[in-house]
Amino acid sequence: MPQKIFYVLKVKGIAKIPDYIQVRDENFTLIGYFRAGRMELNKPDVSKEIFVQLEKMTENIPFGKITPITLEV
Repeated sequence: MPQKIFYVLKVKGIAKIPDYIQVRDENFTLIGYFRAGRMELNKPDVSKEIFVQLEKMTENIPFGKITPITLEV
């Protein structure tokens, strides 16, 4: 299966603002922005399987650091 690199950034929320996760493609185009634990598909051209893989991987990513992730698409 072909692989694709995504860049993930976890943003720590403060007080009533929840934690958020940004997902960007290899060109750093934003393809997803969602609350941690409540992943929602924001772009119709990105498959649901990618977000299922991302959801599992984002639990261990540190806050405030852009992390490259390679996924099978």
